Amino acid sequence: MSDITVLGIFVADISFSGNKIPTIGETILGDSYNIGPGGKGCNQAIAISRLGGQVNFISKLGNDEYGKLAISKLKKDNIDTSNIIISNTHKTGVAGIHVDRNTGKNAITVVRGAPASLTVEEIDTNIIKKSKIFLTQLEIPREVTLHCLKAAKENNLINILNPAPACELNDDFFSLVDYFTPNETEAEFYTGIKINDEKDAKESANKLINMGIKNVIITLGEKGLFYSDGKEEIYIKAMPVKAVDTTGAGDAFNGGFSFALLKGKKIKECLEMANKVAGLSTTKLGAGDGMPFLKDLS
Repeated sequence: MSDITVLGIFVADISFSGNKIPTIGETILGDSYNIGPGGKGCNQAIAISRLGGQVNFISKLGNDEYGKLAISKLKKDNIDTSNIIISNTHKTGVAGIHVDRNTGKNAITVVRGAPASLTVEEIDTNIIKKSKIFLTQLEIPREVTLHCLKAAKENNLINILNPAPACELNDDFFSLVDYFTPNETEAEFYTGIKINDEKDAKESANKLINMGIKNVIITLGEKGLFYSDGKEEIYIKAMPVKAVDTTGAGDAFNGGFSFALLKGKKIKECLEMANKVAGLSTTKLGAGDGMPFLKDLS
């Protein structure tokens, strides 16, 4: 039995690091590249496992070289891969990532591949029922995500939805979510409020609470994070680090938060731990490969 079930995608991240991110029509010379695990669900699963949590990962891969890379990488991080579906008709997903090595900022194109074809019928919800926390995003088809959120809620799991990439959701989603974790851009998508400071974040969080969400955590990049449950509000500044690659920082946050929640920590302690995990993840090149271990937090 795994403590946390993560539903999401794996993509092979091909990261290029250079002096800048090229503009349209521009060719630049980079200085390094990395091929490693990526996809929000995969990154989050790796983050949780490296902190010491037992993780079951539900996804779909192609029967190809990147699919074999996925299984190898996930097993190396002690993640349960028994519920990953292997398709003979779809390719494993790939992401092309350009990283500005001076700022750590990035530009990403994701091709989901096999997970885009995942269906409700392919999901064994009995696996979800055996966990304590269910964590997912919006890279999997929405009907599958909703189906799994319902199964988790019916069995009293804590549901965490990282609403990325942002897309239209009906009220059914919001009523099933215990923790909603958008970044500032995603929060703006759902509320129409552009976030420039803590005051804007508070207004956005309140609007999300009024939609029926129990707890809102808006990650604000280098500005930190804002939490609200409609009564208690917490603002935490970002961890000061020299960022090398910010790819996957939000995933590190969600993984760290899920693990801290699993350990029964108080909400502020959960947020502080997640903030630290996210900060440390930016100090290495690569998304999944950049996830810190528990020993790195001390």
